[in-house]
Amino acid sequence: MPTRLPPSIVRALRPARHRGVCGVALVLAAVLLTTTAPLSRPNVAANGMAASPEPLATDVGVAILQAGGNAFDAAAAMQFALSVTYPTAGNIGGGGFMVGLTAEGETFALDFREEAPAAARTDMFVDADGQMLQGVSTDTHRGVGVPGSVDGMLALLDRYGTLARADILAPAIALARDGFTVSYALAGSLSRSERLRRFTTSVQAFGLADGPRMGDRLTQPELAATLEAIAQAGRDGFYRGRVADLIVADMRANGGLITHDDLAGYAARWREPLVFDHAQYQFITHPVPSSGGMTIAQTLGVLHLQALERAGYHSAKAISMVTEAQRLAFADRNFWLGDPEFFDVPVERLLSRDYTENRRRLLPQDGLAGQSSGVSHGPAESDETTHFTVADRWGNVAAITTTLNSGYGLGAVATGAGFLWNNQMDNFSVRPGVPNQYGMLGAEANSVQPGKRPLSSMTPTIVRRFGEFYMTMGSPGGPTIINTVLQIYLNVTVWDMDLQQAIDAPRVHHQWLPDRIDHEPFALSAETRAELERMGYELSERRSIGMAAGIQRTSEGFLAGYADRRGAGTARGY
Repeated sequence: MPTRLPPSIVRALRPARHRGVCGVALVLAAVLLTTTAPLSRPNVAANGMAASPEPLATDVGVAILQAGGNAFDAAAAMQFALSVTYPTAGNIGGGGFMVGLTAEGETFALDFREEAPAAARTDMFVDADGQMLQGVSTDTHRGVGVPGSVDGMLALLDRYGTLARADILAPAIALARDGFTVSYALAGSLSRSERLRRFTTSVQAFGLADGPRMGDRLTQPELAATLEAIAQAGRDGFYRGRVADLIVADMRANGGLITHDDLAGYAARWREPLVFDHAQYQFITHPVPSSGGMTIAQTLGVLHLQALERAGYHSAKAISMVTEAQRLAFADRNFWLGDPEFFDVPVERLLSRDYTENRRRLLPQDGLAGQSSGVSHGPAESDETTHFTVADRWGNVAAITTTLNSGYGLGAVATGAGFLWNNQMDNFSVRPGVPNQYGMLGAEANSVQPGKRPLSSMTPTIVRRFGEFYMTMGSPGGPTIINTVLQIYLNVTVWDMDLQQAIDAPRVHHQWLPDRIDHEPFALSAETRAELERMGYELSERRSIGMAAGIQRTSEGFLAGYADRRGAGTARGY
């Protein structure tokens, strides 16, 4: 049976209003909302659409839209709500990337990625012999980067929001303070997480001693108090004052590096988005230190789409063509890409026509698999993430990918502050040639340095067609994010799928090293598997790749939203 939005959210939303303008009471929107299971087809609406991996967060986004807020208001409200209802990846203790498209056609990118604390050092995760110290970057407080999500969302609201900050945070505060019913998916995720059980604060915050079970009510009073401080004081409610004192005390007690100066000095960065054309489409995606847009641009530049179409969907030849293009792009990704504030990333050269032609000549011509051991970068002059997206009736579009890195990040709830810490420092290169937890090799471009932001695979993407909004998509999944977004795009544009088919279609993945093709169950027919093995590819089955969410404008001008069948998310509109 559908269940209505909890009364706590209804009460919290009642005072909502536009800054200086009397608006529609959010309570009216909340009362109308229901939580449903994921649909087997895209949800189509005329006035606004939100899609996320967690149903309550989706409902919050639609409530904000129905109250007159725009896509950016709704996106910020969803980010804060996800920190309560989707703790495996939703966060205020982590960071992420956003790309946006305004109703006037302006595009922008917002980098609220975590930063290395001032005390961070290049060799902080290796011993005297240069060998990696196992688990230090992922399992201790030394692996925590300075959180960026709070400043990022507040910066977004300051520049593009229309509702009052307190109204944006009200749903998340209510969900944390008054609680919500634990779903089957959340109960299972919490019960399986050994990472959380290593820390007393996390056991207490989530009631892990004897639960929670599906149907239980989960309240998070300390997290509610932190969110209330942000609602009242803005960034000073998190990066200064009581919450900042709790953060620094927790760091000192557990060997972490973050100081008051680190917190006070953090600022989200507005960046020029990476925009590139492909056939009749235009990609709007995040620039470095996101690696996704660059890697997709290079992959598409090398691919011959007409030959790909002739090869046939998920044929051995088509999979080989994409794999070989990815092999070259990921080799460049792992050497050349990093924080542009610290490393001169040769973006124009890597995306230039002559460079692309030179790389294309490296594609195998004999119909057999290439070898990653023989492919390096060219010369040039995380699975637990979450993606959500919103489109409104005026034409504003927001696409956000955010993460704690590992599932539940470090696994530790900040003492007294109620939020989960990231373990994002593992996304740096511990030292050149040493893989991180996702098997990604690093180089000097992504070395640890104070104040630096680690390279990421997060790829929030908006696509325009003939200058008009066409679709937006993104996914969690560490390096598989890049290929998930690429395959959704190819499924729609080459294989003529609708949004639901494109997101639900089985996926494959290749990332240069390790030199293999990962694939979901049933992604390859017996004949395709046999042909790929004959060609020399190593194949490895994995349970799931990515968990995407997207919105597409239909030919009638409506908004079609869909959340991946691989998760329990929803897409809802009005």
